[in-house]
Amino acid sequence: MHVILTVLAVALILSVPIGIGLVLSSISTYFFGITEIINPNYVYKTIVDGLNSYPLLAIPLFILSGLIMARGGIAKKLFEFFAYFTGGRTAGLPITGIITCMFYGALSGSGPATTAAVGSMVVPYLEGLGYKRNFVAAIIATAGSLGIIIPPSVPFIIYALAANVSVGEMFIAGIIPGFIIAACLSLCAYAHCRRHGEDKELLRKNYESIRAIGFWPLLKDSSWALMTPLIILGGIYGGVFTPTEAATVSVVYSVFIGLFVYKTMTIRDFPGILAQAAHSLAPLLMVIAAATLFGRVLALLQIPQMITEFLGDSISSFWLIFLMNLILLIAGMLVNVTSAILILTPVLLPAATAIGMDPIHFGMMMVVNLSIGLVTPPVGADLFVACGMFRVPIATLTKHVMPFLLYFFIALAIISYMPIVSLVFIR
Repeated sequence: MHVILTVLAVALILSVPIGIGLVLSSISTYFFGITEIINPNYVYKTIVDGLNSYPLLAIPLFILSGLIMARGGIAKKLFEFFAYFTGGRTAGLPITGIITCMFYGALSGSGPATTAAVGSMVVPYLEGLGYKRNFVAAIIATAGSLGIIIPPSVPFIIYALAANVSVGEMFIAGIIPGFIIAACLSLCAYAHCRRHGEDKELLRKNYESIRAIGFWPLLKDSSWALMTPLIILGGIYGGVFTPTEAATVSVVYSVFIGLFVYKTMTIRDFPGILAQAAHSLAPLLMVIAAATLFGRVLALLQIPQMITEFLGDSISSFWLIFLMNLILLIAGMLVNVTSAILILTPVLLPAATAIGMDPIHFGMMMVVNLSIGLVTPPVGADLFVACGMFRVPIATLTKHVMPFLLYFFIALAIISYMPIVSLVFIR
């Protein structure tokens, strides 16, 4: 076991691409004479088999759908609709930004994409109403993490493949945790606004202008975007189509509203969108293929069983869950979400199931931990997107993100120690 982990650690330190690092660590068992099974032929066959998966088709389709939706200015339509209900209350508009991130996450399935799309509109808008840029950027950067928790979520698909569980069940399990996280972040925003105050006169005038538009025009303008998660999740949960088929439906639906409803794109835009999707997908598939090999090598060497026996003999279930959270939080700070899921699932899942955790519950806990990593240095993708877009120094934004992370940890504790939160609709 120490050979595999040492080679992988050295590869990460040397900034070797994670896919190549996983292959090198796996094949090291052959060159160091640990086993003759993991030979070059086995490596090649396993890598190819790792991509021969029907559920895997959902990933490029959801990525493509999210890119098409991003062209539509949908974040603004969602924000104005939700502001109709919340804009007149204390912290109403910052909370509206969080809600918009939650719903936009159902369209993009990506944390950085949600941060960029919602932040590009919400941050200047709220700054013009008297809110500090650092505060608003911290809200959007943190709430952008909801993009990988609210279904459909690409990390959910990756975990489902790694853990051999239902993609549809992972999607359904993410609904309530997503709402809990949004509620906790909203409480933090409310506490901040109560403590530091707001420009009530500016906010009142803005709210009156939104109300003047009227409920039905706002609903009509945003209804097509609001329908997307209902169609996808309703179709999966109602047995109308599989998650992979749902991904196809989401692409067709996003093309339809982009071309004919909102008219924010043309046929000429498709080559660029497809190229962007391929650019995002290629390194992701390489990591998935390499991680399939890595997982099988661990299984052949019985490393997960050794870890399970060690942890099971030395620690209680409460502290084991705490330890797994700590490991996942550190992993989220150091490597990207996909790599962390594929590396740690075969290692930690057997230990989790040994203490009676449902694999769906563990998967939810894992993704929530890793979503926190999106807003923590040194890797935090959402954090760096927000820093670049809003010209806020990384140290300053990290400082303002901290209160929101504390509330995020409260949501994490609820999700970790209350399985019913994730399993209420599926068990």
